[in-house]
Amino acid sequence: MTVFSTQLDLATSAQDATRYHALYESVRSRSRTPEIHKGLDGLVSRGLTRMRARRVTLAFLRHEAEAIDVLAPELRGLAEKSLEAELVSMRERFVRGRVGEGGVRRALALTREAARRETGEEAYVVQLMGALALWHGHVAQMLTGEGKTLTGSLAAPLIAWRRRHLHVFTVNDYLARRDAHSRERLYARCGLRVGAIQQEQEPAERASIYALPIVYGTPKQITADYLRDQIRLGRIDTPWAGRQHVALSGGAGGPIVPGLRAALVDEADAVLIDEGVVPLIIARSRREDDMSEVYRDAARAASQLEEGADYTIDHLRRKSELREHGRTRAREACREFAAPIWRAERRAEELVRQALVARHCYQRGAQYEVVDGRVVIVDEFTGRFLPDRSWEHGLHQAVEAKEGLDVTADRETLARISFQRFFRSYPFLCGMTGTAADARGEIEHVYARPVTVIPTHRPIARVDEPLVVFRTAHEKWAHIARRVQELRDQGRPVLVGTRSIAASERLAALLEARGVPHRVLNANFDQEEAQLISLAGRGGPDARVTVATNMAGRGTDIILDAPAREAGGLAVILSEAHGARRVDRQFIGRGGRQGDPGTSESYASLEDELLVKHAPRLARALYARTREDAMPDPRFACRLVRLAQARAEARDRRMRAAVLKQDDWMDKYMPGR
Repeated sequence: MTVFSTQLDLATSAQDATRYHALYESVRSRSRTPEIHKGLDGLVSRGLTRMRARRVTLAFLRHEAEAIDVLAPELRGLAEKSLEAELVSMRERFVRGRVGEGGVRRALALTREAARRETGEEAYVVQLMGALALWHGHVAQMLTGEGKTLTGSLAAPLIAWRRRHLHVFTVNDYLARRDAHSRERLYARCGLRVGAIQQEQEPAERASIYALPIVYGTPKQITADYLRDQIRLGRIDTPWAGRQHVALSGGAGGPIVPGLRAALVDEADAVLIDEGVVPLIIARSRREDDMSEVYRDAARAASQLEEGADYTIDHLRRKSELREHGRTRAREACREFAAPIWRAERRAEELVRQALVARHCYQRGAQYEVVDGRVVIVDEFTGRFLPDRSWEHGLHQAVEAKEGLDVTADRETLARISFQRFFRSYPFLCGMTGTAADARGEIEHVYARPVTVIPTHRPIARVDEPLVVFRTAHEKWAHIARRVQELRDQGRPVLVGTRSIAASERLAALLEARGVPHRVLNANFDQEEAQLISLAGRGGPDARVTVATNMAGRGTDIILDAPAREAGGLAVILSEAHGARRVDRQFIGRGGRQGDPGTSESYASLEDELLVKHAPRLARALYARTREDAMPDPRFACRLVRLAQARAEARDRRMRAAVLKQDDWMDKYMPGR
């Protein structure tokens, strides 16, 4: 009995120690306040970031990578047990922190050999350069098809050895699960276990996965779990308070995420820049009340007003303003409603304006879809559904009322964190993407991470045609449908990129009318993504045509078969310019991977959303100057599209700056939140 009791006490003490350590790390991450320098300090900070990165130049990376490559013949001759012994010894050196450049070279050579034996993939010199850049905390730009998955899996063991826990961020649950599974044996060779966070997992299962050295997941999943921890822990601002919390709670209710140690971000520009526009918020429904009928009343009042005479819409800022005549008509309409809230004129006007925004600025098939009687937000950067997210301040309810659906209860915010603040809370941060150079300044300023452009393994063979701008959207879509048919008749696989679900389905209807076999990849068909992408590179008589939103632009790899290569490779058609040129290039990069043949064609029209929102006057003027069935002046039209993109990028930068400003305010006035 005494022996059993002692063993139980030891086990309990070990569990408490584990919980305390997890809580300690969580509190430490929470109390870490990242600093953003402004003005002259910001310029100095960026300068220091570049100076610190000066030693890790492209020439240095190539020299080190070639030195690693020289070790390959020696390591290929090692017996399995000898390789395992070397990996164990190297891991111990990294854990103790006793490793220099020579140790890093040897460690990467060993993980490269382990990857070759377990996956059949042997990293090229440029992939070793990318892995070294990640080890040194850089954001590495590696073009599509250059093997970022292998590159990241070579650096991940070294980072996990040194930092104890590594979070690897991917763009969706499928890729997190796929990459964690495909790298599992490699990591096991390195003495590491790996898991993937998935949306359907329960908290207990998530906690067991987060305890592993390497964890794959999406930014939204991991950030939300971290934020839920902060809600659960409340105002625990110091490790000592955390220790008291464990003692008082008996070890229960501890954090799921045991602190933030190191992050490796795939598609870094999408995660660190694009996602930074909107903070992640955890909210709960308020008690049921009469507000559902109020939102329906507001939608009815808004439908009775006339645009121009009664109100104006700012599509760019997604705002509405009532004119004097509109205010009068709105007040008359509101007198018919029974709810007391309509007697407060300012609140009534606010509800009507919000209903107008929902009516004009949020469109089904673009910003959202209706799935099983619910409004589901569509990510405007990736085209994917965000089933667990909703808009704030009654906007979600206004959209539900517009669609005639059951109006859900209002939600109150429990916790909020921006992606900028979350990722700046990691002591070690690195990333990789196909398009980071354009965002170099912002990445250096916000995250203090240098950007390194890694050369391609083979020269790019893809031919990029210049942008073509049509007068009307009808002419553009008709031309694209004809062009798709021509390319398929040549035996070439075709990938057409669209900006929205509605646009992808519009083109699908045109192709259907022409009898062109095709597949649609958007948020309505996201379960078929892996299968569609695996077949998208087929050429010959049964050449594949894939119409896709940005879902096919990131984290996917289209591999050509022999008939496709002989016919000229993958033909990528961009049907509309995006708000950032990085996104255009990311999609175009699906073709011409690893020296494969291919072409890209880009189209736009003067009626596209980008021009209507960001250069409306110039677009209208050029439209009026261009006769019917003629093409606008190509030089001016292309400059107009680039101007609209520059304005869209500037707007997004301002929005991200506003999020950062709010972060600073909360750090100053709400410490320990």
